[in-house]
Amino acid sequence: MSKIIISTTPTLQGYDIENYLGLVTGEVIVGANIFKDLFAGIRDIVGGRSGSYEEVLAEARENAIREMLQRAETQGANAIVGVDVDYETINNMLIVCVSGTAVHVHKKSMSL
Repeated sequence: MSKIIISTTPTLQGYDIENYLGLVTGEVIVGANIFKDLFAGIRDIVGGRSGSYEEVLAEARENAIREMLQRAETQGANAIVGVDVDYETINNMLIVCVSGTAVHVHKKSMSL
C-alpha cells in the first residue's frame, strides 16, 4: 500500500488539495463473545483500566483505519482529510467507524 497522509484537520500544512475524491469509510464490528471473554478476565484490570479491553479497541480502530486507507487508495488519493473516529455499542457489540475525505494533494512550492 502506498503512503497516504491521514489528518483530522480539513487541510494539510504545506500542501494544496488538487482534487476532492469523495467520502471514504472503514467499519469494524466486534461481537459479543469478545466482551464475554474480556469480562471473564476482569483480573486484568489495574487502576481502573483493562489492558485486554484496550487492546481490542486499538485493534478494531487500526483495522477500520486500514479499511478506510484501502478505499482511499482505490480512488487514487494520496491523503485523507477531516478524519473522524467514532465508537458505538449496539446489542453488546462494539462498532468502530472511521470516515474522512479522500483527496489528492501536492506540496506547495516554496517562494522567497
